[in-house]
Amino acid sequence: MTTQEYKPFGFHSVSLDEDKCQGCTVCIRHCPTEAIRVRGGKAKIISDRCIDCGNCIRVCPHHAKRAIIHKLEDFEGKFKWTVAIPAPSLYGQFPGIEDIDYVLTALKHIGFNDVFEVSRAAEIVSDYSRKIIAEGKVPKPVISTACPAVVRLINVRFPDLSSHLMPVRPPIEVAANIARRRAVRQTGLQEDEIGIFFISPCPAKMTACLAPIAGNYGKVDGILSMSDLYIRIATEIKKIDEPERLSHSGIIGIGWAASGGEATALLKDIYVATDGIDNCIQVLEEVENYRLSDVDFIELNACTGGCVGGVLTVENPFVAKARIHMLRKFLPVSMNKFKDDGDDLDIIYADNALTSPAKGLSSDRAEALRMVKQINELIEKFPGIDCGACGAPSCKTFAEDVVRGYGRESDCTFVLRKQIAGMFSQLELPPNILAGETGKKVGE
Repeated sequence: MTTQEYKPFGFHSVSLDEDKCQGCTVCIRHCPTEAIRVRGGKAKIISDRCIDCGNCIRVCPHHAKRAIIHKLEDFEGKFKWTVAIPAPSLYGQFPGIEDIDYVLTALKHIGFNDVFEVSRAAEIVSDYSRKIIAEGKVPKPVISTACPAVVRLINVRFPDLSSHLMPVRPPIEVAANIARRRAVRQTGLQEDEIGIFFISPCPAKMTACLAPIAGNYGKVDGILSMSDLYIRIATEIKKIDEPERLSHSGIIGIGWAASGGEATALLKDIYVATDGIDNCIQVLEEVENYRLSDVDFIELNACTGGCVGGVLTVENPFVAKARIHMLRKFLPVSMNKFKDDGDDLDIIYADNALTSPAKGLSSDRAEALRMVKQINELIEKFPGIDCGACGAPSCKTFAEDVVRGYGRESDCTFVLRKQIAGMFSQLELPPNILAGETGKKVGE
C-alpha cells in the first residue's frame, strides 16, 4: 500500500529547518497534539494538528524548530505612523527597573511613534468578562480565550468544549483596535497608513493574527518577537534618565502577564488557573468528563508560568513573574473600564465558534467505525511500548496513521522483524541468522 503525504493546512508560525533536523524523535514525544512525525529521517509537522504552542522549539536538541516571526525592518517606510502594543510580560524581562514607563519610553526610542499597552485592553476585557459570567449565558466552566494555543488545542482535541469559550476578543485584538482608532484621531491619517505592532512572547500569537480560527485579528499589522527586540530595548533603557509618563494600567492589567492574573481579575472565588500545556490538557479532560461543573472560570496558559514563559521571551519565567509583581506593587487596582456603548461592544465581543474543527476519521459513520476496528486490530499487532522508531509518538497514533494511509505496518520495526522471520522460515534457514549469529568465533 502506498502512503499519502501530509497536506499543508493554513499558516503556522512554527516551522522546521530540515538541514538541522536529525530525525531524533524528541519532538514527537513532546507534542501535545501529536502533530509531528518522522518520515525519511526528518520531522514533518501535520499542519491541521499543530497548535503553534512552541513546545517543539523548546525541546529540540538540534534547534531544528523555529518560530516564523516578523522583523521590524520588514516594515520600514511602509507606514506613516507606528504604534507598539507590548504584552505585559515584556515588563518582566528587564532587571533593575522600577517603573514600566522605562520600557514604554524605550519602545519609542527604538522607532515607534506611540505606545499603547495591551494591559490596558486586558483590564477592559476583565471588566466585560465579569458581566458575561454574571449573565450566565455561557455554560460553566467558562474558558478563557486569551491564549491562542489553548483555543487551537480545544479546536483539535476538545471541539465539544467550544461552547464554553468566553465570547470575548483577546486583549491583543482589543488593544490593536483602540490603538488604531486613537492614532487616527491624533494624526488625521487613514487607517491603512498606521501600523500596529504587537510585541509578542510566543509564536501562537503570530498564527492567531494571520490564520485565525475564531475571532478576527485583522487590526494587527505585525508581530515582533520580544527576544529580537530585547537588546535594543535594554540598551535604550540604560540611556533614559526620566521616562515619559506613558503607562495607564493597573494591577489587574499587568497581572495578565503571569498565570492566574486573568482569573483573579474576575473577582470570583471558584476558578482554576493552569499553566503548561500538559496541565491544560488534564484540566480540559476534567471539563469534558463533567467534573468541573461547579467552577465559574478556567484560565489556561500553554506556557509554563503564563505568558512570561513564552518561547520568544528572554528571562526565566519565575524571575520575570517576580519582577511583574514588584512593578505592579504600588499601582491602582485598575485604570480602564468597559464602556457599555456601541463602540466598546464592537471591539470586544466575539463569536468564538471554531471555524476549522479538526477532522475525524471519516465523515461517513459506517466508514469511521470500520476504520476504528482496523485501528484496534493494528494496535494488537504492535508492541505497545511507544518507542517512536516508526516515526509516530505512540503505537495507537501509528495505527491511526496506517489506516489513514500515512504509513505502512512494516514501518514498525517489531512487525518488520516478524515479517523477515517469516521469510527466513519459509526459506528453511536457521533462525539464528536473523539475530546475526553465524556460529563462528571472532577472528574466524
